[in-house]
Amino acid sequence: MRVDIYRRAESGHRYSYLAVPEGRLIPEEATNTDWETEARGLEGGARAEQLDKYAITGLEQQISEKGYAITSVNHRVDAND
Repeated sequence: MRVDIYRRAESGHRYSYLAVPEGRLIPEEATNTDWETEARGLEGGARAEQLDKYAITGLEQQISEKGYAITSVNHRVDAND
């Protein structure tokens, strides 16, 4: 599965990331925040090593359940990373 990645700034110079299947719009329940495009067409699933830096756990499960996957509030990423 290929995904598009979006990011939003959080307090403390940290970011949250959102993944949606490639080419799909961000679902309505997640559009109430200003998301910036981070990357497009990244490979997910078994070859998702490049997604590690976004701290999105359970990518496929989250997308299956909600239509998107998001960084956990406990795993936001420092802006310097």
